[in-house]
Amino acid sequence: MTGAAPLTPPSLWLDQAPPRDREPLPGDREYDVVVVGAGFTGLWTAYYLATSSDARIAVVDAHHVGFGASGRNGGWCSALFPASLGSLAALPGSSRDAALAQHAAMRASVAEVGAAASAEGIDCDFAHGGTIVLARSATQWQRAQEEYDDARSWGRDDLALLDRAQADEVVRATGTVGATYTPDCAAIHPARLVHGLAEACERNGVTIYDRTRVTAIERGLVRTCRGTLTAPHVVRATEGYTPTLAGERRTVAPVYSLVIATEPLSAEVWDEIGLRRRETFSDHRHLIIYGQRTADDRLVFGGRGAPYHFGSRVRPDFDRVPRVFAKLRETLVDLFPAVAEAEITHRWGGALGIPRDWCASVGLDRASGVAWAGGYVGDGVSTTNLAGRTLRDLILGHDTELTRLPWVDHRSRKWEPEPLRWLGINAGLRAMTLADAEERTTRRPSAVARVMAPLIS
Repeated sequence: MTGAAPLTPPSLWLDQAPPRDREPLPGDREYDVVVVGAGFTGLWTAYYLATSSDARIAVVDAHHVGFGASGRNGGWCSALFPASLGSLAALPGSSRDAALAQHAAMRASVAEVGAAASAEGIDCDFAHGGTIVLARSATQWQRAQEEYDDARSWGRDDLALLDRAQADEVVRATGTVGATYTPDCAAIHPARLVHGLAEACERNGVTIYDRTRVTAIERGLVRTCRGTLTAPHVVRATEGYTPTLAGERRTVAPVYSLVIATEPLSAEVWDEIGLRRRETFSDHRHLIIYGQRTADDRLVFGGRGAPYHFGSRVRPDFDRVPRVFAKLRETLVDLFPAVAEAEITHRWGGALGIPRDWCASVGLDRASGVAWAGGYVGDGVSTTNLAGRTLRDLILGHDTELTRLPWVDHRSRKWEPEPLRWLGINAGLRAMTLADAEERTTRRPSAVARVMAPLIS
């Protein structure tokens, strides 16, 4: 949460829905709850607290509402959770039923986001069309089948296995062999959602301070560049910017995801591609890609591949990596040749937070009053909503189904010190690229990916 805001909008979303200017903290203040970070996590927490209690709540951000991942993501509001069901079931005090309860809560959170947006009159282009993940090779089709079988082994019926013809009914991409499909995702305009959520918070009495850089969170207080905030409860909702806080350098690793957006495409092009219900889409390669059809008929398409920066640094110039943007366009055209002549109007990126065990968490240290949520590994749009409702219950002292989910009070171990952190993370990113190349060459499941799998499950 350091550095000046860039002169150009950091994303298509923030270009189309610019942030409203709010005043910075005017000096020392006292509240019942102080939330650090005006993204989805912080604002959902403030919103649910404000609508459930008379607590005096302040939200502070180094830049403005939605400056970070909440205004830069790919616009997926999905039921994806970064840790597998098996990993959740293996957490201390957890179980198979607890892991399934977490999954059910994630599924419900997608609908909750849509319901809350509707209730507050937030037009965020919410389209609950689900997600299709294509298999475009024999090895990808094998992974799709294994994922389907694994879902069935957990008693899940929310994942469908599609043959080629069924997949083509949803989206027509080159080389499709089959696909998996889940209904549990909505395409959204994230900047409109985050700005509307901020306004809903303010209507319910929450104060939001812009341009107020936080340097440290301590028991009962938040130190900022403009004064000190005191409160019995403090919420850290800083995700990829967490390493900029004192004592948090190794809490999460900020890894960049980059995104491109085309100009609005013609009806003829969309007739060729599909995505009539604005389904979000991906494929079963190892290095993650993701896309959506926007409400104004653009293709927004993103993926990993940008490097992790030594010392967990987060800087505006890290948002733009020309070789990654070029690769994203190449991949998009490979999927959909009809977009080969389309102009790329926006290129952007941002940091997401990755915990050492790839398991998002939410919790409250009752001794200090400090709460946290994060480590979403890019799956945060709906997970933040679940986090906000859970933090509300924890702060208000309520014992609910949400506070008994296995991610609550989970503490991931710290990342290794440098240079081990830099070496390990970048080696992992490179390994996923190599795994895809290996499978294209051998047409067999990647040995590299098999070695890496235990580290990211």
